[in-house]
Amino acid sequence: MSDYQRIATAIRFITEHARQQPSLDDIAAAVNLSPFHFQRLFSQWAGTSPKRFLQVLTLERGKFLLRQQLPLLEAADELGLSGSSRLHDHFVQLEAVTPGEYQRGGAGLAIRYGVADTPFGPMFIAQTPRGLCRAVFIAADSGLTDSLQTHKERSAAEELAALQAEWPAAELLEDRAAAQQLVATLFAARGSTSATAPLSLHVRGTNFQLAVWRALLTIPAGQALSYGQLAAQLGQPTAARAIGNAVGANPVAFMIPCHRVIQQSGALGGYRWGPLRKQMIQSWERLRLSGDE
Repeated sequence: MSDYQRIATAIRFITEHARQQPSLDDIAAAVNLSPFHFQRLFSQWAGTSPKRFLQVLTLERGKFLLRQQLPLLEAADELGLSGSSRLHDHFVQLEAVTPGEYQRGGAGLAIRYGVADTPFGPMFIAQTPRGLCRAVFIAADSGLTDSLQTHKERSAAEELAALQAEWPAAELLEDRAAAQQLVATLFAARGSTSATAPLSLHVRGTNFQLAVWRALLTIPAGQALSYGQLAAQLGQPTAARAIGNAVGANPVAFMIPCHRVIQQSGALGGYRWGPLRKQMIQSWERLRLSGDE
């Protein structure tokens, strides 16, 4: 069997068995290759990983089912997903900043930003026409001399300066209403229309960072992986430290769920926006899954 035939057979297998959500091992076995060699061959020919290809198929099928007004739990079951929270995860798509966009520094781009309240404190949030580019919790503590409001304002100003440095040629427009709407979508109640609205992330990072952030998006709500497990999932079992750095560099709080990564011992571990906030988010997700939100 030629490489072309193997990939054609694999794509057909994935399409026909999408409802069973086949694993990499399942798909590789269908074309008589080891998972390692199949992953590399598929990525070379298709320009994406088998897992990502399956996610796209699942997302498109999910959009169709929801347009037919199918209840969320029924749609998730039809797609072979474990629950509505997994369906929600498929609606979060990550797009990388292109080399041209990076080189132009955002010239011709309008970025809307604002500060909005979330269940875990105020968040500085910004979006380009292609998606959410920054979401950062602010005002973690008020310090010894500042009032909470003063600290919040200073933190927001620092985040705005960081956004300007990242996109020096872009037009930055304050839009509090848009920020509030984005937050409403991010933290929407289970089962609401907002909770299943497609959400794009338009972020800037190295290829390695982007690979780590995409892997974070696959961790189900209410669950957690250790840095070592995440490294093994990425096929780089000796890169746990580098992966930890990439997790910490995540520019989009909550939606790229770095709060779902813990230490090998089971300890909570650090968090860019504070360990208490990490613990609160983990607890909140588990309560949502149990129906006690």
